[in-house]
Amino acid sequence: MIDSTIFSVNDSNLTMRIQQAEIYLKEFENEVKRANGATGIFRSKEDALGRIKILQEFAPGDPRVKALFERARQCIMGSTGNFIDITDSMTLYLKNEENIRKLYADKSARAWNALLEQHKGELLEKLYPAPDVLHEPIEELVGKYVALDEVRYPANQFMGVTGEYVNVGKRSSGMYFVKIDSRKWLGPYEAVKRYRRLVDSTMMEVDSWTVLGKITGATMEIPEAGEKKVGGPVYAVVVEPVALYVPGHVLGIYDGEKETSGYFVDEDEVAAIKESWYTEKTVPEDVTPERLVEIFRQAIKEKNYELYADCIQPERRKNPIQQDLMLYFWDLHQERFHGEYVHAEVQPDATKITVVKGYSDESGLESFFLSAEEQQSIAARYGEKVEYASVQTVAFDSHGKQLGSPVRRNLIRTNGGRWYVRDYEIRF
Repeated sequence: MIDSTIFSVNDSNLTMRIQQAEIYLKEFENEVKRANGATGIFRSKEDALGRIKILQEFAPGDPRVKALFERARQCIMGSTGNFIDITDSMTLYLKNEENIRKLYADKSARAWNALLEQHKGELLEKLYPAPDVLHEPIEELVGKYVALDEVRYPANQFMGVTGEYVNVGKRSSGMYFVKIDSRKWLGPYEAVKRYRRLVDSTMMEVDSWTVLGKITGATMEIPEAGEKKVGGPVYAVVVEPVALYVPGHVLGIYDGEKETSGYFVDEDEVAAIKESWYTEKTVPEDVTPERLVEIFRQAIKEKNYELYADCIQPERRKNPIQQDLMLYFWDLHQERFHGEYVHAEVQPDATKITVVKGYSDESGLESFFLSAEEQQSIAARYGEKVEYASVQTVAFDSHGKQLGSPVRRNLIRTNGGRWYVRDYEIRF
């Protein structure tokens, strides 16, 4: 707070003090303008407001002070950020996702119980102490099933001499080694990842699993991560997964006949359920840059990966590495629309289109003097025409408050064809 002993005001220096206060106010106004609707730390705020407060208390009737006071008030209002009314249609995707999450949580719980019932006669009733394979015949254990809770992957993952495992249990009460280097783990594991990506973003990353597995043998390993192991070896049964369960979310099941080596419960029904959600299903060939960004946003919000991919420049989704990157940023977009903002508005007045390659008559003057044939001849000599469009969006949280400054996303089209999103990685 500015001290009146430092910024003293009297009749003789009033004009000078007003000028000094205005300097700080202008800087505060510039900071708010640069924020463009976002909130933040405005370094000139206290200096400006403190001085204007002292001036207002000394000369409230002075028109110059009144003008500064009104500008300061407007600046404070601007510094609190931009707000909109969040409508039900903007957050409908969250309600739809919660409904399908509950549906698949119920489906998965029933399927898990059915699996346990199916193997009821073969399940080990008592998990701990774990079977002591030094004293129990392994032949009597092979083929038995176990339902293990608190399978901590990747925390308890380790590479051993005989394979890659997750250790479950303690040295004092015995351990199980869940084998994770085969398709029997990877198939269900990838299925759970697909579920998270396509159905339920609330699940986030799973670090504790419930595993139904089959005992296939025994091995001796040092259950520690890293090359340098300091503990002693443990002799434990090896468990190959049959299904991976995330209570409240999903059940992934191994299926060696499937190309993916696994599936989540009723995975083949997801597309039909989600089809009714979609407000956008295709990208028109004559789509405008602003409309394409809106379709791109809806594809992310409504978990329509095919439409998301169709919005992106074909040259950026050709090979497996590019496709993996698309999935990586798809996951980031999903997290942001569930944890940071709930909606993003396109600002059409801020769109800028630039010709970066080829012939362009942006001013329209050349077309005034040249015939269409002459223009076509010139364009042919210039070769391929490439245009960029920069589209600005603003993100809002569930309270309607703008988050951060507006963001620009670049689009591209070639030879007057369809527009595509070029930098799909950028946040909204």
